[in-house]
Amino acid sequence: MMRYKQPIAVSLLAIAPFLARASDHLEAPLVESDQGADIADVYTFLDPNDNSKVILAFDVHGFIVPGENGNLSGFDKDVLFRFNIENTGDAAPDEFIYVNFDPQASRSQPQTAHITIGANSFTAPTTVSSSTAANPPAPVVTTDAATGISFFAGVTDDPFFFDVPAFNRFVTSVLGGAPDVSLLSRGRDTFAGYNIQMIALSVPAAMLKGSAGNVIGVSATTLRGRNTHRSEDRAPFDAGDFVPIDRAGVPAINTALIPFAPKDEYNRATTLKALGTDDAHIGILAGVAVTHGDMLRLDTSKVNSGAQGGTNAGAGFPNGRRPADDVIDTILFLVTNGGLTTGDHVNANDVAFRDSFPFFAAPHQPLDTGVIDDDTRN
Repeated sequence: MMRYKQPIAVSLLAIAPFLARASDHLEAPLVESDQGADIADVYTFLDPNDNSKVILAFDVHGFIVPGENGNLSGFDKDVLFRFNIENTGDAAPDEFIYVNFDPQASRSQPQTAHITIGANSFTAPTTVSSSTAANPPAPVVTTDAATGISFFAGVTDDPFFFDVPAFNRFVTSVLGGAPDVSLLSRGRDTFAGYNIQMIALSVPAAMLKGSAGNVIGVSATTLRGRNTHRSEDRAPFDAGDFVPIDRAGVPAINTALIPFAPKDEYNRATTLKALGTDDAHIGILAGVAVTHGDMLRLDTSKVNSGAQGGTNAGAGFPNGRRPADDVIDTILFLVTNGGLTTGDHVNANDVAFRDSFPFFAAPHQPLDTGVIDDDTRN
């Protein structure tokens, strides 16, 4: 059994109730009842096949089982999906990319997405999902000739990987005064076998960079009209100015590690000291999530290469976030001053990611008769 110094045990104890919801799935009461606007994860990385392109992506409406791919594949027509781009070196977004969807006309027909960046806009179809087909559909990718932006929207495998029950069992051992790191060896991905609604864009890096040079910040926001009305046929529609429903940037740090009340205190770098995190690691975490806002920071001058969206050392999280980056192990390592080196033993997604845009894996499909279902691993 690994022996923990007291500050590390205190740190794990304090973060436990909040990390269990990582990354950002159903993290607050408002989005628990509004899954169409519930952001799970945000990604930004250079296309390893062409480093002049930046991949921007975020997903909503997690925990879709394969048998509901058809019924739950439609993006909410009343939600405004927004990428926030910061390129001047401060904490405030400077540019926005908006995506919204026309209503579903049929389960077997794509929705029309409307993509707007600055003065440019174009439309694109979504990828239609199936609750009966043995094989997933090929991703429908649309490239706008005027901007060079490629777009995908559809159901994919949920790309987040983390063993939530094992972590909670480990926390119980910490509470009992005998931290048992072997409880983390279960190695089962809580999100395995589930699908999610994904929006992904490939954008020329030159369109995103500003006075900050090669570094851009990226986060995501979902918004709805301030007022919701129901027509005579009971169909809801939103009206009035748009207000934020959910936001996400850096996974699991300010959103999941720190409880609501001391978030301001965390910004002043005192809360993590109470958790046992030392000055050096506080500085690293603050640089990631606080100093320049809760945004992923991507240095577009760092070469990204490898399969599945990139796997080369030094080019991944906290430099942006690639699908294959093990963000939970990285964050646990930092918060515990390098004391928790084993992580959660879930070191990769349950299925391989694609090697080209949109990079995220195809959705899980219903299994054939006689196939033992071990896809969901809770």
